[in-house]
Amino acid sequence: MKKKLVTWELISRSLQQGIPVMLLYVVQSDGSSPGRQGFFMAVNAVGEMAGSIGGGIMEHKFVEMAKEQLTQEAELSTVRRQVHDKSSPKDQSGMICSGAQTILLYRVRSCDEPLIQQIIDCLVHFKKGVLALSPAGLNFSAGTGSLKFIMHGPEDWSYTEPMGYRDHLYLAGGGHCSLAFSRIMSMLDFYIHVYDNRPQLNTFLENDFAHEKIIVEDYSLLKDLIPEGAHHYVVVMTMGYRSDDLVIRALLHKQFRYLGVLGSQAKIKQLFEEYKAAGIPAQVLHNIHAPIGMPISSRTPEEIAISIAAEIIRERNRPGNG
Repeated sequence: MKKKLVTWELISRSLQQGIPVMLLYVVQSDGSSPGRQGFFMAVNAVGEMAGSIGGGIMEHKFVEMAKEQLTQEAELSTVRRQVHDKSSPKDQSGMICSGAQTILLYRVRSCDEPLIQQIIDCLVHFKKGVLALSPAGLNFSAGTGSLKFIMHGPEDWSYTEPMGYRDHLYLAGGGHCSLAFSRIMSMLDFYIHVYDNRPQLNTFLENDFAHEKIIVEDYSLLKDLIPEGAHHYVVVMTMGYRSDDLVIRALLHKQFRYLGVLGSQAKIKQLFEEYKAAGIPAQVLHNIHAPIGMPISSRTPEEIAISIAAEIIRERNRPGNG
């Protein structure tokens, strides 16, 4: 979200200074396109840039195109399809990575400034909103919506995109691994909640990457504090075996996109044996990622955080997670 904020702030600053500025937006992508739907950037007339539409020679070409259009009385918006295949009969991007993307060039107008400020406010205060782009221009409204691109022709198209955080990450435990993990996940558009039962824990107090930090008297209370959801990810990494157990039992029968537990093979084995003995169904236990993380022989908090982040990214990007 910080990268998105920087781009919108450049647009706002350019408008306030009277500098022409262009918004470049990937409104559709297919296959192995380096610029995915929703990637965007801004380029102004003095060469300042922020964001990305995928990089490489294709992005360079569009940046130069945007600069040139800013010196002319060009149309308000232009939609161009780029095919990343040199054998394509038309719309070649110059790249060979396969796939395709459709890019919008939109000359931001001074009358858009109030809407730009609403977008910035949405990002700064973690609100939800809907960005809409069409031949008529840019629009923004509070609330929720769906990601959608419809194109019937050069002058008949529309793009809508929900803004704000979709994915929420709940960390039970605020220790060294939690701090390192929060740092990484803060770069991946997760709204981060951290819970611990130690008010003076230094790593909990130092965690400036979390959006919410909550002290709980007892981890069993997380049953009421962590809601289930299709875009909710839970990682259990408390200080010990028994506190992990309290969290797991509190959340065991809730539906999450991801529920994982940090720990050694021996600890996980003992936990699961206790759950089986208690009559907890095997399918419920099967849905728990444990031990958590990709097998990369991680040892330090930072390495452990990377291994967990990789596993969660794989889960988030799995087909069907719309």
